[in-house]
Amino acid sequence: MEIIRCHAYARAGLIGNPSDAYNGKTIAVIVKNFRARVTLYEWDRIEIIPSPSDESVFCSIREMTQDVKLHGYYGGIRLVKAAIYGFAAYCKNCGIRLHERNFSIRYDTNIPRQVGMAGSSAIVVATLRALSSFYGVVISKRVFPSLVLSIEREQLNISAGLQDRVAQVYEGCVYMDFSKAAESVEEGFICGSYEELPLSLLPSFYVSYSTDFGEPTEVFHSNLRFRYDNGEICVVEAMSKFAEITIEAKAAILNRDWDKLGFLINQNFDLRRSICQLPQEHILMVETARSCGVSAKFAGSGGAIVGICPDQNKLAILREKMEKIGCKTVEVSYTDQS
Repeated sequence: MEIIRCHAYARAGLIGNPSDAYNGKTIAVIVKNFRARVTLYEWDRIEIIPSPSDESVFCSIREMTQDVKLHGYYGGIRLVKAAIYGFAAYCKNCGIRLHERNFSIRYDTNIPRQVGMAGSSAIVVATLRALSSFYGVVISKRVFPSLVLSIEREQLNISAGLQDRVAQVYEGCVYMDFSKAAESVEEGFICGSYEELPLSLLPSFYVSYSTDFGEPTEVFHSNLRFRYDNGEICVVEAMSKFAEITIEAKAAILNRDWDKLGFLINQNFDLRRSICQLPQEHILMVETARSCGVSAKFAGSGGAIVGICPDQNKLAILREKMEKIGCKTVEVSYTDQS
């Protein structure tokens, strides 16, 4: 029996977020320290096997509340179901005839939940990869991220941008332009302009994430979307500024100007803070990291931060200080850790 195993990694937004959902520009990098994996094999019926994060039987109310804190109120089953439905709809719209064999599918993930490291989209990406392999369907690299986003937006009402899905599909460091001028329509999906930047050009990055405080991305984006759509000047201008500093950050990476890149990373967070009411716990993460002499900004919607970590001594100091406020710290790896 053939067993298909596919994965998708976590990602960190290095610069520009959250403007990816507002016709902006961003740079994101894959974080191979964490991944979601999907296992699929032929079966006599369609069967979706729950993972531990989908557990609904608990020994005590304390155990249940801890599970909610770690995984939220929804596990990944809804993501797998939505991916299967979206894959079938995509194939139907493209006139692709699928064979009649059935399958069993399950997922597992070690991506920290609800801290803005794209754990949800990783499950969808990995599921689509497994389905594509099982049915022999090729989805173009350009269209793949937009298909993932459409599944999350239309079926799960997740309000987000394309950045996460692009980074997870391309699996590297990607400069993304989502401006109207850069848009193209392929197979009915709106795509941005994506440019891969060599990982060899990058400095050492760290990611710190909270083990206690997280916030689903839709909570953050729903309020910001309302303000942006209503033309709130400070929000509209900030999105334009995010795009500007992303262009500068790309040049800094290409020139290996880490001082400039660190400055821009800090500027990105400060700009975000100027337009959003951020949780104090998340602000403390950034301020604690900066007190160690490293740059810091949110890696996504909040609950995880990213920045440049120039040496192992600073990384050790950073780990110690972040641990005191309930955060774990890893050096970003570009090689598979599993």
